[in-house]
Amino acid sequence: ARQFELAVETIFSERPLQEQYDRELEETQFSPTLSPVSGGVVSTRIGASTAPEVSRVRVTESTVMTNPTVQAVLSDMSLPSDKLLGEDLGETEVTGEVGAIVDGYGTALSRLAQELIRLMRKQRVLVIWLFDESESMQDDQQQIREKFHRVYEELGLAQQQDAKFKHGKELLLTAVESYGSDLRELTRYPTGDVEQITTAIAAIPIDHSGTENMCLAVREAIRKYRPTALRNRRRMAVVVVSDESGDDGQYLEEAIDEAQRIRAPVYVLGREAIFGYPYAPQRWRDPETGLTFWPRIRRGPETAFVECLQWDGLRARADSYPSGFGPYEQVRLARETGGIFFSLPWEERALVGSGYNEQRRFNFLAMKEYQPLLLPRHSYARERDTSPFRATLWKVIVRLNPNDESVLLPAHDPQLNIRRHRYGFDPAAFRADAAQQIRLASRAMSLIEQALPMLESIAPLRAAEAAQRWRAAFDLARAQLVCFRVRLFQFVLAVDQMVNNRPVTTIANANEWNLRYSRRTILPDEVQFVRLKQAFGFHEIRSEYLALMSAEERRAKELFERVIREHPKTPWAQRSRTTLQSGFGIEFSANHRDPRYWQHQVSVPNL
Repeated sequence: ARQFELAVETIFSERPLQEQYDRELEETQFSPTLSPVSGGVVSTRIGASTAPEVSRVRVTESTVMTNPTVQAVLSDMSLPSDKLLGEDLGETEVTGEVGAIVDGYGTALSRLAQELIRLMRKQRVLVIWLFDESESMQDDQQQIREKFHRVYEELGLAQQQDAKFKHGKELLLTAVESYGSDLRELTRYPTGDVEQITTAIAAIPIDHSGTENMCLAVREAIRKYRPTALRNRRRMAVVVVSDESGDDGQYLEEAIDEAQRIRAPVYVLGREAIFGYPYAPQRWRDPETGLTFWPRIRRGPETAFVECLQWDGLRARADSYPSGFGPYEQVRLARETGGIFFSLPWEERALVGSGYNEQRRFNFLAMKEYQPLLLPRHSYARERDTSPFRATLWKVIVRLNPNDESVLLPAHDPQLNIRRHRYGFDPAAFRADAAQQIRLASRAMSLIEQALPMLESIAPLRAAEAAQRWRAAFDLARAQLVCFRVRLFQFVLAVDQMVNNRPVTTIANANEWNLRYSRRTILPDEVQFVRLKQAFGFHEIRSEYLALMSAEERRAKELFERVIREHPKTPWAQRSRTTLQSGFGIEFSANHRDPRYWQHQVSVPNL
């Protein structure tokens, strides 16, 4: 009989109250728990999920241990053998940490200081700081500038109190560079002067090109400073500070190769990726007009290629659902070079879109089963395409893609973008706008009629799929397509009601109609059904049609509930729950839009 093995991992799911461990510090003292051991893990094919913060408590006195829960995670264990664990692997065989959750930049800089001290035990260090030049990073840069002294203070404490630490001058030199479309030098030469470093950080400009070449910045910075590091026998390290995943993912492997060649770990102070989506919408107010705009920044996905539908049933996604993992490029860069991806708190005032205010922390044990595969993109694509289950789901995602995203998706269909806002307020103008959108909706429904049978054809293969991520992706996509079909029918009914039974609005100076989701679905009366039957060639009688709509709505709810039940406390469940809460109906609402949106040409900056 086959023997099953389980890896036992102890996790405290409850977090203590802040007042339980807050206290005033009257003196600065070096931590007695400083460890020279790398924070990385032995190299495997699978990347780790974001780990929860763990407080130090007496286990025997903790109420958390009163009724511990044992959960078996049924996924492949990729652990080293006993023989391998007994060997000295060396730093080149140890991968980085891919999800260190920190409370803020202060905690991240302290942890980073310990990493640099670990490197300096063997060799002097040259660290290159690479700052994203986007406008959204100005507050982050200020926080780092105010807290940067911690790095050198902890270095000084280590020299004073750690007997094993090698004493000497200029053990740590720092170079500061920034990047947007190009790499910019902010320190003339590497320095150990904290004042010069903080002055350089304060001088970071804003790049308005809209391009964030993170991978090229890492590659070029290493090439630039490598001769200096080698000449002075210094170990090189790179620290990337950015709230974006970068626009040049095609150069990721080149950046990794450069870092590995000189054994330079890359540490990333970044943000959690948007779930299965490349972008995050943000709010920006024009200082001259006071008008608000919603540009998007690149913040994902967490996987090499998207594994979710990029369509919300009416147009391209514009949400901010959390993924539970860091962006693929940044996580893989840190992992493959022996660095750390620091996942900073999500609180961002500018972030918008459905899901932006959702609970950001998922269940740690649950997410262990859904770890992204951190392979190079070409290896990931080859493995995906050899599986009929994954390949078919990928074809559906590509076919129903309204986003022009050349790196992650080979094709896009702009006609899947049905208008949600700015329908003409005048009846004639509304009718003209709606007529075009009805044609797009009819076409979209026909595409769903083609895509759903493709998913149903691979349903028997789901049980044999080894990865929980792909099973969850299939479950969510199938539920969404059934839901989208209902919503598109509802869109047609809502437009027909607007054209033939225009509602009265109390909005002062209303000048447009916008559509939104509703928990109330429209049931056509006999007169409306006759109009739709003539327009769309329905063959059913009204009672049969209503029964069909009811069955489809019921099936969509059942499929979403199955996702919530089978993938609890995960992003897939979160999206399913939010969709159910939004409802499957469509309704129009009047709105007043500032006419200056049409009168002024505003250049929205790169955020």
